[in-house]
Amino acid sequence: MAWSKLAPVRFARLNSSTGPQYVRLDGPHAYPLDVAPWSELGAGATLSSTAARRDWSESDLLCPVVPSKIVCVGRNYAAHAKELGNDVPAEPLLFFKPPSSLLAPGGTIVLPLPTQSAKVEHESELAIVIGKRTRNVSKAEAMGAVFGFTSANDVTARDLQKKDGQWTRAKGFDTFCPVGPWIETEMAIAALRVQCRVNGEVRQNGLTSDMIFDVPTLIAYISAAMTLEPGDLILTGTPEGVGPLAPGDVCEVVIRRDDGPDELGVLRASVRAT
Repeated sequence: MAWSKLAPVRFARLNSSTGPQYVRLDGPHAYPLDVAPWSELGAGATLSSTAARRDWSESDLLCPVVPSKIVCVGRNYAAHAKELGNDVPAEPLLFFKPPSSLLAPGGTIVLPLPTQSAKVEHESELAIVIGKRTRNVSKAEAMGAVFGFTSANDVTARDLQKKDGQWTRAKGFDTFCPVGPWIETEMAIAALRVQCRVNGEVRQNGLTSDMIFDVPTLIAYISAAMTLEPGDLILTGTPEGVGPLAPGDVCEVVIRRDDGPDELGVLRASVRAT
C-alpha cells in the first residue's frame, strides 16, 4: 500500500486481537500497518501491511498517537486570554501535558476529588502531529515537519491553574487530554472552525484564523528549544468560551471547515466524578 503526502489520508490507531495497531482508514474499512504511519515519511512514504483489511467501529478507536511529549500553547487566541483576565503574550506561551493524561476517543474524563479541584473546564484545540525528528527549523521549513492534524481537549483544573501559578498540576491529571478520533494528513488549517459542545450545547466556536501565533510560527519556536520526535503532539491553543465540566456531562470537540464535513470527526468524552 502506498500513500502520497500530497493527498489527504486518514490514519487511526485501533484495538485489535493482537493489541493496538495503526491503520489507514477508508470509510468503514481499516488497512492495518506494520509500522506507525510516519515511520517511513522520509523514505518514499510507502507503508507496508501484512495484515488483512478489517472493518472498524468507534469503540475500536485508541488515541491516534503515543507521543514522547505533548507541547501545549497557552493564550493563543486573544479573546480567550481576555475572558480569563490575561494579557496576550508577546511570544508563544508553552507548557506540557504528560503522556499519562491521554484519553482515547469515547473515553471518560475523571474529575479530581473535590478536595483537589472544584473547577474543571474544557478547552477545544487543533493538535499538530509531528512526522519526523525536528530541531531548529525556520517558519518556511516548519510545515515539512507536520504529519497531520487531529483534535484535542486540553482539560484544565482552572482553580489549580490560578492557585499554583505554573500549570503542571492543573493540566496534568490522568484523562485530561482526550485526543482523536483520527489524523488527517492534509487540511486547510488557516480557516477551520474549532467548536466544543457540552450536552449538545455549543460553548466554544472559534476560528483558527484568529490564532495569535500560526502553526509554522509555533513549530519554529518550539523546535528552537527542544527536539520534536515523530508522533509528538502540539496543542495550538483554545478559543474563547471555556466552561465547567460536571459529572454526567458529554463533551465533544468538533473541528471542521465551514463549507465542508467534520473531517476530524467528533472527539467525544463523558465526564464522571472520581
